[in-house]
Amino acid sequence: MKEPTQYLYGKHTLEEALAYRPDVIAQVLFSSDFDDDSLRHRVGNTDIKTQTFGAKHPPGGIKETDVHQGVFIRVNTDKLTQSYDDFREDLTVTSKTSLVVLGELQDPHNVGAVIRNAAAFGVDGVLIPKHNQAQVTAAVVKVSAGTAFQVPLISIGNVNQTITDLKERDFWIYGLDDDASETLPEQTFSTPTVFVLGNEAEGIREKTKEHCDKLIKIPTAGGQSLNAAAATAVAFYVQNQRAA
Repeated sequence: MKEPTQYLYGKHTLEEALAYRPDVIAQVLFSSDFDDDSLRHRVGNTDIKTQTFGAKHPPGGIKETDVHQGVFIRVNTDKLTQSYDDFREDLTVTSKTSLVVLGELQDPHNVGAVIRNAAAFGVDGVLIPKHNQAQVTAAVVKVSAGTAFQVPLISIGNVNQTITDLKERDFWIYGLDDDASETLPEQTFSTPTVFVLGNEAEGIREKTKEHCDKLIKIPTAGGQSLNAAAATAVAFYVQNQRAA
């Protein structure tokens, strides 16, 4: 059966993929006028297949006006994620370990931004439900600025069952909820940590809230709520500093 692939583009994206996840690259396509010999040489030193395309006819339905820098990579998007069982088996849990569970985020830009934040603050994994959730696509990788190749992306089935399993492994589960009575700055983060995000419009499901150890909010001036990307950046930073 043919593997599902999507096109990504840009030198930085290719460099990140080569550095962290060359196994997901099915093919690299260079424009006929591509002049970065160093990058071309790096690809040439691998077993990755290459192809040349006309500068005015980029592949994958990409417009000529898009800033693709003369290079495309065709990636196997299924390989970008791993199973929860495999991840759990390989994960070494310490008091500093942190994860984030995406609870039915619908906007690929939010997913990509959360992944980028996770990479910036050393989060150990982004857990992505298989259903009712934006999956890892070319758009998500693009928004992540290539960091989707750096951070473990874990495909999970049932969110609540996954949370229950993580609790049995001594993780403390924090649901980010604008209506919570406790706040982020009040937490010590002295144990392995899981942050749970909710849907952009509806927030965290009620049943999932019941599985969280604590619901916490990020206090803001005037009580303004933060979007998923901003909220995770703040939460990851605070946890990273407190757990250090």
